[in-house]
Amino acid sequence: MIREEAENGTRILHTVELESEFVVVGGGLAGVCAAITAARAGTKVVLVQDRPVLGGNSSSEVRLWALGATSHMANNNRWSREGGLVDELLVENTFRNPEGNSILWDALLLEKVLEEDSITLLLNTAVDSVTKDGPERIATVSAYCSQNETRYHLRAPLFCDASGDGVVGFQAGAAFRMGAEKPEEFGEGFAPDASYGELLGHTIYFYSKDLGRPVHYVAPSFALQDITKIPRFKEIKAHHTGCNFWWIEYGGRRDTIHETEEIKYELWSVVYGIWNHIKNSGEFPEAANLTLEWVGTIPGKRESRRFEGDYMMIQRDVVEQITHADSVAMGGWSLDLHPSDGIYTDKDPCNQYHSKGVYGIPYRCYYSRNIENLFLAGRIISASHVAFGSTRVILTCGHGGAAVGMAAAHCLARHLKPGDLTEPSNMRALQSSLNAVGQAIPNVPTSHDDNLAITAATIASSTLSLTTIPKSEHWQNLEFPIAQLVPWEPDYRPQISLKVRSAGVSTLRVALRVADKAMNFTPEITLEEQTLQLSQGEQWCTFTFQQSVSDSRYAFITFYGDDRIELQASEMRCTGLMTVRQKGDKKVAKSAEQIPPEGIGIDRFEFWIPERRPGGRNLALNFEPGLDRIASVNYLTNGIERPLLRSNAWIADPSDPEPTLTLKWVATQEIQEITLCFDTDFDHAMETAQWGHPERIMPTCVQDFWIGTGDGQTLVDVQGNHQTRRTFYFDPVRTGKLILKFKHPSDVTPAALFGILVS
Repeated sequence: MIREEAENGTRILHTVELESEFVVVGGGLAGVCAAITAARAGTKVVLVQDRPVLGGNSSSEVRLWALGATSHMANNNRWSREGGLVDELLVENTFRNPEGNSILWDALLLEKVLEEDSITLLLNTAVDSVTKDGPERIATVSAYCSQNETRYHLRAPLFCDASGDGVVGFQAGAAFRMGAEKPEEFGEGFAPDASYGELLGHTIYFYSKDLGRPVHYVAPSFALQDITKIPRFKEIKAHHTGCNFWWIEYGGRRDTIHETEEIKYELWSVVYGIWNHIKNSGEFPEAANLTLEWVGTIPGKRESRRFEGDYMMIQRDVVEQITHADSVAMGGWSLDLHPSDGIYTDKDPCNQYHSKGVYGIPYRCYYSRNIENLFLAGRIISASHVAFGSTRVILTCGHGGAAVGMAAAHCLARHLKPGDLTEPSNMRALQSSLNAVGQAIPNVPTSHDDNLAITAATIASSTLSLTTIPKSEHWQNLEFPIAQLVPWEPDYRPQISLKVRSAGVSTLRVALRVADKAMNFTPEITLEEQTLQLSQGEQWCTFTFQQSVSDSRYAFITFYGDDRIELQASEMRCTGLMTVRQKGDKKVAKSAEQIPPEGIGIDRFEFWIPERRPGGRNLALNFEPGLDRIASVNYLTNGIERPLLRSNAWIADPSDPEPTLTLKWVATQEIQEITLCFDTDFDHAMETAQWGHPERIMPTCVQDFWIGTGDGQTLVDVQGNHQTRRTFYFDPVRTGKLILKFKHPSDVTPAALFGILVS
């Protein structure tokens, strides 16, 4: 029993003092990735989240699918899914949760945080004050948890603001911006004017459910009564749910920080009004058995403060894919701006303009320019309003958060401030550490000076030489032009043949096309084009391109025709091969070609996008001579662990009954760690909510493998792998030979490996 006498004054809340090395404020994906990455690098972390779950806008409280550079696979960014920790989370979620249940995504993020013993997690805990021990340095942050009636004083040498609105940076006096820059400040032709508005608004989603019997609905009094106030009301569909209603947006004309509660009430009015329209207008008889299963209780925020670092991302960085020596993360979402009037405007609800490929985000965007121990992560990083239109999306934020976590560990290990890491040798060390865990920074290959695999002679039991992509019973219709993406080498001029069938006399055009920038997948340049005459029925077509590329890169073997023509397809799924079609996806583009207004500084180009599985088959092509350099054991240590310029993989011959790699050293080596990098299809977007995926394990991923020494000692024996990177630790073993045996993922998919690291 507890009994206290009456107090004349006031009582003090229970207070806890916590000292750590790194305090991360905000438990969205940016904060989660920062905390986990720092902890795995040996840092003592406190992660503070003002909500009961982790994940921010991707959590079950908001239920936005997490996306980034892949953009639903509907742009030209091939094999562009974010690497490292972000990839680990997405691959694991797809394995456990292919249906896209946001509750299970919550649980996965919580699991990953709780598995790190050096993270102290404070949920339902809101930071409300900051103290400083100098004009440019934070000393502590204070936070309150309403669930346990406890105040926390958190002290650390380094802080990260990943709170979304920048609650720490604001109170600490960090320089920030809110709203849109004028076009002339950064030469941004896409900068909006006052009629469009300066801020993106908030959104609340809802889910419906079919109960199999009629369900009545009585709208609350606060529900929007006049549906015609929403100019897009005729586009409402009864079967739409969740993120289909991304355009239920409001608040861009208001203070998106201090008026968030008022914005929320307006969004609730809209949501319940839309549901009233669906249920009671008489226009949706198919909704008779539907009930309103869930409505978000907090809005998903898009924009508020953006803080200033030592560099500010602008439109040109995204569109021109500017290379920065201090790139640490990747972006690739479109420049995606929304009119500030949101759901009440008759303008298009968004304007999305893509770059021709992915871009790197410099480290200088991830710390405050005037608070020396404050990192920035998430949507508040240093970017103009226009560039923010791309950098703000969830996976881009998470990828940057991982960079911040690793940077914090480097600062602590070397007694440096965040800004000190921009020194070239420090930056190279940071980039190397990030890529060592799979970050895949654009234009920065992994550097592993201590990788013993580099010094070994590597012998493969077989290596794929692609002379035939075997035929199947499937055919690809040429309603839309189609291209087979193939890694091409200088002076390669094969004879190419395939089987075609036509419903009548017609013409087939074939072209060899490439991107202007070798690392892109936007085919702006046509090296050669030929016209082939077709008769009715099945026939073989054979052609040879006399032109070739000047350097190693991907080429588009492109076919144009009409819907009377079909090309024979293959069941073979193979690392580094893919087909794409010239067409648009309305989720991220208005048509099959990006046609921006003149003078806004954005490129016009065609979209060539893949079809999702179970579609998206390769074409059944024959090559003479074959693609001998499609695969090589030399690619295993080249520092690039996804298709780019070439497959960058060793791929076994499909007929090899036991694909095997043997690593031999001249002298005996002491080995205690091995990392293998598998192909989990970096092109698959792996949306976390609502979307759904056809497989739990990617078709190209090796599931079963064995590693042993030359004398037969087993070091690793795995069945059922589904992850991209697998690292194995064991007591030091002395050997001059490692043997790795793999099983093909399937009868139509050869075993492949992007990288091997031995230390």
